[in-house]
Amino acid sequence: MVAALRQQPYLLFALLGVYFVANVIVRLVLPHSLELDEGQQLFLAQWLSVGYDSQPPFYNWLQYGAEQLLGPTLASLSVLKNLVLFLSYLFFGLTAFMVLRSRDLAIIATLGLLTMPQVSFEAQRDLTHTVAVIFTSCLFLFSLVRAIRAPSLITYALTGLAIGLGMIAKYNFVLLPAAALLAMLAEPEFRRRVFDWRILLTAAIALAVVLPHGLWFLDHLDAATGRTIGKLTAEETSSRLSQIMTGLSSLALAFAGFATLTLVLFAIVFGRDMARALRASSPWSRLIGRIMLISAVALVAVVLFGASNIKDRWLTPIYLVLPLYLCLKIEAAGLASERQLPRFLPIGLVLMVLIPSVLLLRIPIHGMLGKYEKLNVPYAAAVAEILASDPNRPSLIVASDQQMAGNIRLNAPDIAVTIPGYEAFEKPFAFDASHPLLVVWRNRGRESMPLPDDVAQWLAAHGKLEIGETKTVALPYIFGREGDLYHFAYAYLYPQAN
Repeated sequence: MVAALRQQPYLLFALLGVYFVANVIVRLVLPHSLELDEGQQLFLAQWLSVGYDSQPPFYNWLQYGAEQLLGPTLASLSVLKNLVLFLSYLFFGLTAFMVLRSRDLAIIATLGLLTMPQVSFEAQRDLTHTVAVIFTSCLFLFSLVRAIRAPSLITYALTGLAIGLGMIAKYNFVLLPAAALLAMLAEPEFRRRVFDWRILLTAAIALAVVLPHGLWFLDHLDAATGRTIGKLTAEETSSRLSQIMTGLSSLALAFAGFATLTLVLFAIVFGRDMARALRASSPWSRLIGRIMLISAVALVAVVLFGASNIKDRWLTPIYLVLPLYLCLKIEAAGLASERQLPRFLPIGLVLMVLIPSVLLLRIPIHGMLGKYEKLNVPYAAAVAEILASDPNRPSLIVASDQQMAGNIRLNAPDIAVTIPGYEAFEKPFAFDASHPLLVVWRNRGRESMPLPDDVAQWLAAHGKLEIGETKTVALPYIFGREGDLYHFAYAYLYPQAN
């Protein structure tokens, strides 16, 4: 295989294509229950909007389009995700082939993405908006390198498109183009590209892409930022110094969680050469190194301004370039050798087998151990039993949360689903003797589970509706141990007779 890749390096992308098809098959084989982000996507795919909540809308738009083709199905979720990830690896690989003279190192850099848990495993397990920012970051790197190497209206325009899409993929993407701009100014060979008049085209296209959501963002500032700020400051601290120390500690742990496996595996492959290579540099390695350094300084500043809880997945748009950076260092030091690809390729192939295998086996294993995951919850059976319990089909289902709503929609795609807080998206619905409302929430195994407060408020705001008879359904977990049940509560609401 090493010889084939050296002769036809673009066979690498065929290999990656097979890998992503395998991941689609694995997801379709797994239980048809949804993870957190999957449920959110299927719930929000009912509507096309310039803004939804605390996450920007790019991936939601992609999911909306996928649903128009494949319906509100698990296939639409999995095919879209793996197509976007394949394109991410494609653009990253093309970038590597542009900036590295060694084909072997370019292949290693591309396969290096598999060594990053957030980019490989977590992106497959559940993440969606992070998948979008992986794609836009790889597209930005590709377009930036093309614009530097072969400046033209097209390459500058593509860079603007990548920036715009990145900004509406995930808000932390903004660090990447900002850091790249500063890094280019520090490198004489690239500085003139910043002062090229065509950069105005880049800015105009980026602005045009961002503007519709940007206007929504300004009108819905609390909804767009409240949850994110809450996550950044989730750790309670007793003092300003304690907050800074907690934030810096979480940042260090995020770096470690994101990069440790990559650094260890590259150290195994390159050995002492990696330590020697760190002292070497080239224009491209300096550019990428400065992007990572400037971003690190910006993240420290975020901590100093109050953040105390930095997640490793938030580093994705910046530090997914790490494998490429390490390969650039090896090449700059003149240490590229024919021994490196034969050492690294088995690692890449093992990861290609290991990741889908773990994804496939973890749900039955967790079930046997009684440590249940979201995919162990029997949503399909619950929805079928709840709908069969009443002779009339509901015109609207009110769920307690996005994941629940997405799972209901997956199993009852012909019924509109809503949750409290999304009244702006609700369409008129029938409510009469043959068109009841159905309210569903989690019972969590209690004999009596009260209606969640926000659901009660939603009912009060829609004609002072009140829950009458509450029913429960308890079903065994998928792959669960005997006697372990997951409980749902539900109630059908009919108009009160005058």
